[in-house]
Amino acid sequence: MTQNTIKKIHSLYPRFSEKEKRIADYIQEDPTRIINKTINEVSADLNIADATVFRFCKRLGFKGYQAMKISLASEIITPIQQIHEEISEEDDEKTIFEKIFKSNIRTLENTMHILDEASMIKAVQLVNQAKHIYFYGTGGSSVIAMDAYHKFIRTGVKCFAFIDSHFQLMSASQVSKDDLAIVISHSGRNRDTIQIAKTAKENGASIIAITGFPKSPISQLADVALYTSSEETEYRSEALSSRIGQLSIIDALYVNTMIQHKDEANHALERMRHAISQTRL
Repeated sequence: MTQNTIKKIHSLYPRFSEKEKRIADYIQEDPTRIINKTINEVSADLNIADATVFRFCKRLGFKGYQAMKISLASEIITPIQQIHEEISEEDDEKTIFEKIFKSNIRTLENTMHILDEASMIKAVQLVNQAKHIYFYGTGGSSVIAMDAYHKFIRTGVKCFAFIDSHFQLMSASQVSKDDLAIVISHSGRNRDTIQIAKTAKENGASIIAITGFPKSPISQLADVALYTSSEETEYRSEALSSRIGQLSIIDALYVNTMIQHKDEANHALERMRHAISQTRL
């Protein structure tokens, strides 16, 4: 699918550094002017290094400055109605369905774009090395943690999840260096979640964070962080929109685990099916 550069910049804006925000503002103020400028001219206008502009382009998923210019040009010259339109009270039911689905599609595309390959590989390694896996998340993120548990219990790996934050904190106090805590928090700043992650870290567990903000406390605590990208609308908060990205990251970790623990996973599934069949007798 065609990437919409302006929307991508808008989506990632809260995660940009100060210099990256200056570049983003420069583009968003007048996207047409950058099409006729060289990277040297842009860096001179903003009084920053060429390398900073180049890294910004890479951050958006482009190979370089020229690739970003081409993408911008195609969007401006041939404008396409954007999917992420604000939902209005005048929209009919079908239109609302379409806008929500398309917004979710873009959340997945943007999340896939910002996921770092090295981080994905390391996360899978941590999952496969773990003796026990604990899924942590408070508030709305607790639902994602329970969904992760519901999936991973099929892998044959011993895993745990609790809805109550106090139970989560108590379990975090019992983890060991052989265990893994997967901590889910969109903001990465929830006080209860930070304390749970700190406790697990102090007891030697490895930490995978699934969050939306690289500079958040949860990201700083983690051994590896996997980031989601989402946008806020009048009717859906950014945190609510991010859940589709969080669930997809969990799915990807789960499938990787099923493949690498094939025998144990098949055995676990057989035992699960047998137990369920007994309830139907």
